[in-house]
Amino acid sequence: MTITIVGLGPGNPAHLTREAWQVLAGAAEVHLRTGRHPTVPGLPEGPVYHSFDHLYEAQETLAGVYEAIVAEIVALGRRPGGVVYAVPGHPLMGESSVARILAQAGKEGLAVRIVEGLSFVEPTLSLLRIDGLDGLQLADATDLATAHHPALDPGRPALVAQLWGRRLAGEVKLTLMNAYPDEHGVTLVRGAGTDGAARSDLPLYELDRHPDIDHLTTLYVPPLPGAVGLPALQETVAHLRAPDGCPWDQEQTHQSLRGDLLEEAYEVLAALDAEDEEKLAEELGDLLMQIAMHVQIATEEGAFRFADVIGRIDAKLKRRHPHVFDRLEVEGTADVLRNWEVIKAGERAAQKEAAASRLAGVPAALPALARARAMAERAARTAFDRPGVQEALAAVSEQVLGLAGIDEAEEREWVLGQLLFSLARVAGELGIDAEGALRRACDHFARRYAAMERLARARGLDPEALAPAEQAELWLEVENET
Repeated sequence: MTITIVGLGPGNPAHLTREAWQVLAGAAEVHLRTGRHPTVPGLPEGPVYHSFDHLYEAQETLAGVYEAIVAEIVALGRRPGGVVYAVPGHPLMGESSVARILAQAGKEGLAVRIVEGLSFVEPTLSLLRIDGLDGLQLADATDLATAHHPALDPGRPALVAQLWGRRLAGEVKLTLMNAYPDEHGVTLVRGAGTDGAARSDLPLYELDRHPDIDHLTTLYVPPLPGAVGLPALQETVAHLRAPDGCPWDQEQTHQSLRGDLLEEAYEVLAALDAEDEEKLAEELGDLLMQIAMHVQIATEEGAFRFADVIGRIDAKLKRRHPHVFDRLEVEGTADVLRNWEVIKAGERAAQKEAAASRLAGVPAALPALARARAMAERAARTAFDRPGVQEALAAVSEQVLGLAGIDEAEEREWVLGQLLFSLARVAGELGIDAEGALRRACDHFARRYAAMERLARARGLDPEALAPAEQAELWLEVENET
């Protein structure tokens, strides 16, 4: 009772191994996953060949096809003489039926013999003239098509196998465009390992327009130039921290980098406010470098690694979005936010922090206005009495009037703090980022003030020694111009 799985190679009968030929020639019957393979006409005479091609029409899904194949092969494998099952390429290169047979045979204690065959990879490398050990990645076209972002490092070359049709090619193209430019040059390889092997170079955006795409087609995606993947950044930062790296970077600690982390975050905000996309890309890179540096320090200390950081945030995102990654139904943003708080409450309980305040998660290190808005929003998602815009504005007016009648400094500071908190709540009710609004107001004031200084100098006046009347006149003129 043995299941013998034979690899038929990529398509040229000359690529059949001697072992594969001997096994096939000595078999009474051979079951082929598909008879639509160029090697099949050149197989040894003698055995009775059966094909599972009829299942592709009878079953609605590929999963159904594979389940039917596995059931029959495992059943035949229980016979005293076992069964010979032949598949294209190498049995363990993109053959879902083989993986399922191995799993089921393992459960039943059936022996499985793998007879290796040349895969599509080697002849594809020969046609492309590239080295397979130079960081080559392998991906399945169907897996890529169902993803939103390719599970590929764009800094390394990749082969996308089993690109069997133009519709699938279109879906693969859209996924790849989330990591590669539309004009990125790619290569279609058709029939690698057959006499009709051919390659076509084209830009990524034209992938699904190519007429010659079939079940023997593989896509080659060259790497983007430069260090563009997260592993490349990790290598650079780890090198900076290594004994042969930079003395300054070697001396840094989590605490010494706190100011740099905050500064880079504000640089990102400045780029956002300026709506400067090129600057935003640069500043996000600087911020990512800070994250990579902290992770490298933690790695050296044995605390955690990048995989831990990414794994935890990915798990958290999926846990907190059951309406996307599970079957929870929501009717809008309000439902999402309420459910978010329920999930976070469960997380706190699991961490034995059920008694902690819902506001405990708002970082105390946030800028005061940003912290005020975050606290007000978090409270409003629960049973907290949430004021409307008019009620919040009324509280602001009351506090402004109260401030004017207070003489004692400490009490004035208290009331002013309450006023600023109320303004942050008003901003939240209006859907305005109070911190961003104040930054823009500061920028506007700085521009007007600089314009007033330039105007004063143009009239021979000293901006630092303006009389009140001169200052008012210049300010009004600048105000009218802007």
